[in-house]
Amino acid sequence: MSENTSHNIRVSIVIPVMNEQDNIVELYRELVAMMDQQSDGYEVIFVDDGSWDQTVPRLKEAAADDARISIISFKKNFGQTAAMAAGFEAARGEVICPMDGDRQNDPADVPRLVAKLDEPADDLGNTWDIVSGWRRDRQDKMMSRRLPSIIANKIVKKLTWTDEIHDFGCSLKAYRKEVLEDVRLYGEMHRFIPAICKWRGARVTEEVVNHRARVAGYSKYGLKRTIKVLLDLITVKFLGDYLAKPIYFFGKFSMAFMVLMVLSIGLALFQKFGVLTFDGEPVKLNNNIFVLFAMMTGLISVMVLMMGVLSELMARVYHESQDRRPYKIRSVFRGGDA
Repeated sequence: MSENTSHNIRVSIVIPVMNEQDNIVELYRELVAMMDQQSDGYEVIFVDDGSWDQTVPRLKEAAADDARISIISFKKNFGQTAAMAAGFEAARGEVICPMDGDRQNDPADVPRLVAKLDEPADDLGNTWDIVSGWRRDRQDKMMSRRLPSIIANKIVKKLTWTDEIHDFGCSLKAYRKEVLEDVRLYGEMHRFIPAICKWRGARVTEEVVNHRARVAGYSKYGLKRTIKVLLDLITVKFLGDYLAKPIYFFGKFSMAFMVLMVLSIGLALFQKFGVLTFDGEPVKLNNNIFVLFAMMTGLISVMVLMMGVLSELMARVYHESQDRRPYKIRSVFRGGDA
């Protein structure tokens, strides 16, 4: 086996697995056979997300003498996003390629995605930062997997303005390591990484990949996961649009409640002076429901505005405590340095 030293690793393949004892050995063998044909040095990081079957023992036995293989085992099930985050942190390659551990992703697509990164992204000769896989011919059940995925992809695409991507749920992607350096993952947010990175200036494209039918084991995810994804989408949308200036978000709601307050006061005054009544009789202000509604909306407006101010302070503390700036610099050129 080739030596697994950090200086000859270009590609780090990260594979979260959970209860894949019937797939893990074949996946390892197929992946290694494919990557051995490439000129790039590589490593494979398996992250066991709390399996209770023979996944880890079988993998350890198969890869006992292979220094290119790492196995990270969680104490319990923390979810696919946590597993990917652990793999990303441990990765030493210039390019990180996550993929599923159920053998539905084709290892032959990994070199294609990595090669796509080096293709020109614009007329200036810049290359891609992220290549996302697209399972255009997906081999899954329509009602339980494909239909919820189609709906979720359309919603995510619309809200994140990421027109380049059709399949956010495909785990098989290729990232330049630097675009992931300060990305923190929670919940089910791994599928939104391309959108998050694009908001920070990354160049994103998509490549059609082969998707294979599951031959062993069972799916760990169902319709319940779609709800979690949509809830995480709200968080990602807020962080993407308003993390640096959250008061803009709360300010919009505050202004809307203020408008309702003014309209309610206007209706109450019209009724008091008999301009707008239902039975021809003026309505006293102390008996008018619109006055109460105006008071309520005015109070809510102030509360929402104060939430915006507090969020603004928290955002500043967030950036300053981590010495993290609300922008990403691609490069710096100084005349005379050449």
